[in-house]
Amino acid sequence: MRLGSREVGYPHLLAAALLVAMLVGVGVGAGTSSSTYGAFNAAWDGGSGIRGVASDAGAETQVVYNTTEYETVDPAGTVAFVISPERGYTDAEAARIESFVRAGGTVVVADDFRPHGNDLLARLGASARIDRTPLRDDRHQYRAGALPVATRVAADPLTRNVTRLTLNHPATVTANESTVLVRSSNFSYLDRDDDGELDDAETLQSYPVVTAERLGAGDVVVVSDPSVFINAMLDRPDNRAFAAALAADRQTVVLDFSHAEERPPLQVALRALRGSAGLQLLFGGLVVGAVALVARRGRLS
Repeated sequence: MRLGSREVGYPHLLAAALLVAMLVGVGVGAGTSSSTYGAFNAAWDGGSGIRGVASDAGAETQVVYNTTEYETVDPAGTVAFVISPERGYTDAEAARIESFVRAGGTVVVADDFRPHGNDLLARLGASARIDRTPLRDDRHQYRAGALPVATRVAADPLTRNVTRLTLNHPATVTANESTVLVRSSNFSYLDRDDDGELDDAETLQSYPVVTAERLGAGDVVVVSDPSVFINAMLDRPDNRAFAAALAADRQTVVLDFSHAEERPPLQVALRALRGSAGLQLLFGGLVVGAVALVARRGRLS
């Protein structure tokens, strides 16, 4: 087979096809994530669906890997999601988020049984805390008592078009000075011994699972189940509507993965390239050099 001025055999074409397939596979792997709640994880436990919710709301999604990036957005037009952080925030990192909120931003802290969500809330100066005791509801539930349906929803812009939330092994929120937006039904209980059933020492009552609190000119929203925002749960009633209400009327949706352990290498590399003029010049020089080398080899052959 002739390609231009060169004779190309089928073994060469097969090798080229395998190389392209390998590069595509590496590129896809480097650009995606298997991390639970990850913004680039399209599997059932990923959080890629939130980017779709933001797009449907007309907002731009900005995935951040450093809290300094909070300083690049307009707080009044931005909601930031902090979903089950895997390590704690320093005072300086929390101060940047606090400044963002006090200037008019909204931050959604969604956590259940890890300690870092509560640590961040304390550093922000918010009063709500996540009670890390499992919540069950054997009457209002999706498939099992460990997946309770919270049926009591307050009328608020942050719960627009929401009549219930479907939870997945949730905790609860101790509201303190915050406003309760969503509560479980009166048939829910705290499974303090984690045995999966209602015992004599456990009582049926309603518990807060979503709260909101004013902080300066902005709001801190606390959700005691980060699973509300994973791909497999977004289409359960009314989780997508809740995410859409949080993103409504925003120009930017920030997904804060500054405290997630796994980051897609390609995404990190692209962000580094966009943020460094020196790297852009180096990359441009390499591309020009590669093109020149290929052109020179073509002339010689």
